[in-house]
Amino acid sequence: MQPATILTDIEGTTSSISFVKDVLYPYARAALPGFVRAHGQQPEVRRWLDQVAIEISASACQDAVIVETLQGWIDQDRKHTALKALQGLAWEAGYRDGDFTAPLYPDVAPALRAWHAAGHRLAVYSSGSVPAQQLLFSHTDAGDLTPLISAYFDTEVGGKREADSYRSIAGQMTVAPGEIVFLSDVVAELDAARAAGLRTVLLDRRPDYPQPRSGALANGHDRVESFAEITP
Repeated sequence: MQPATILTDIEGTTSSISFVKDVLYPYARAALPGFVRAHGQQPEVRRWLDQVAIEISASACQDAVIVETLQGWIDQDRKHTALKALQGLAWEAGYRDGDFTAPLYPDVAPALRAWHAAGHRLAVYSSGSVPAQQLLFSHTDAGDLTPLISAYFDTEVGGKREADSYRSIAGQMTVAPGEIVFLSDVVAELDAARAAGLRTVLLDRRPDYPQPRSGALANGHDRVESFAEITP
């Protein structure tokens, strides 16, 4: 059988939803003031700060106002490109300094390694930026898994609940949609992927979803509670 391309979500699929909400977001929120004071004049950081300044009509010198705005966006869980970029830069410092590693569900790393060894291509599609995805998979509690992953996609390709996003991913990976298996904990995302012709698997992690989502709640998608149950 032709090896499949396995496209996986992160939050609620490879990692607990609580890691992002309870560790990464609070870390970025607390770290941003000091990070901007220390690195705000570096071109890579300045361009994102200036983008926010323009949007909120603040002077470029009002970094404290910009930081407050960014912290408010974190509290609102706003998906803003500049925020995602600056969060990623703050997280990079946190990973590098050993402030945290990214915890994966224990079944994830063994499955990814086995699928890679069997010739399956592995890719990631998450609402977090591609650099943030790469940071996470290079600093997991199971080690650096980036050598296993051949492609990363974020919402630059489109929203995760839009079928065209998955068509675009298939096109960029030069594979037929039917050769891709998409893994996610969000039924609406799986619906969009299925509409684009992808195969789909619902991850129903008990720590994130205490009540099983079976029958009509799975909306016809194959349902598993662990990567160990998946046969690509």
